[in-house]
Amino acid sequence: QVQLVESGGGSVQAGGSLRLSCAASGLTYSRYCMAWFRQAPGKEREWVAAICTGSIATYADSVKGRFTISKDNGKTTLYLQMNSLKPQDTAMYYCAAAIGNMLYLPRPMDADEYKYWGQGTQVTVSS
Repeated sequence: QVQLVESGGGSVQAGGSLRLSCAASGLTYSRYCMAWFRQAPGKEREWVAAICTGSIATYADSVKGRFTISKDNGKTTLYLQMNSLKPQDTAMYYCAAAIGNMLYLPRPMDADEYKYWGQGTQVTVSS
């Protein structure tokens, strides 16, 4: 089974930076996407960024230019470098994984593609 464990969340002032990590286990697939989602109280779950086989990264408009998603293939770890943080970025952040095959790569922005989820890590940005 695939297990995802997030870490690196915390509290930071506006304009600061945080780096989130997601350690994956049981992800023995050659083609897949991994992504970060976030959800603030009273708001819908929001897709933040994704990176797929081939290290092609995509981002939500709200974080473009500020966040960078990356992965460490050797350690099967996903990262989210968050710079220029805003109070609006405050949320629980979740990592997720979507499995593909030789002919299909999951749609990176489609939440329904992601079958495996971590428990989340809290990010709080103060003014």
